[in-house]
Amino acid sequence: MVEELVILVDEQDNQIGLMPKMEAHEKAQLHRAFSVFVFNDQNELLLQQRAADKYHSPLLWTNTCCSHQRNGETSLEAGKRRLQEEMGFVCDLEEVFWFVYKAPFDNGLTEHELDHVMLGKFNGIPSINKEEVAAFKWCSLEEVKLEMETTPEMYTEWFKIIFNEYYNRLIQT
Repeated sequence: MVEELVILVDEQDNQIGLMPKMEAHEKAQLHRAFSVFVFNDQNELLLQQRAADKYHSPLLWTNTCCSHQRNGETSLEAGKRRLQEEMGFVCDLEEVFWFVYKAPFDNGLTEHELDHVMLGKFNGIPSINKEEVAAFKWCSLEEVKLEMETTPEMYTEWFKIIFNEYYNRLIQT
C-alpha cells in the first residue's frame, strides 16, 4: 500500500510540496489539514473516540473527524470524504477559519498543521467505521469545555488546541 502524501504549505497556506504523512510528522513539517465540527439542532457537538489500534492517540475523544487534504482536493471535498469514511454520513460543510498549530507527541511525532476548520449540521445516527472510530457521543460545548478542564487526558492534543481556538472565536462574536 502506498503511503498517503500530505501537502506541505507555508504559513499563508501556499502549497510548497508533498511528503509522506509519517515523514512529515516525524520531521514536524508544516502541512495542510482539516478539522470538522458537526452539530445537531440542539447545538451539541458530535465527538468521536478514536479506534484502539490507531498509531497515535488511540481511544481518545476528538472532534467529529479530521485528516489531511489530498493533492488537488479542496478542504470541503476532503471533509466530506472523511466524514463518509469515518462516520458514515455526509452533510454540507462551511469553512469558518484556518490557523497554524504545533503539537508534539510522546512517540516522537509532531502535528504541525495549517488546519482548516469546518462546521456542519447533522441530526441522524452515525454509522461509524470501527477501524477508525470506537464510539461517538453528542455533547454541548460547555460539557466539552468542562471535561477538557477536569480530564484533559481523555482528549487528543490537537482537539484541545482546535476546540479552544473555535471556542474563543465563538465567544468573541
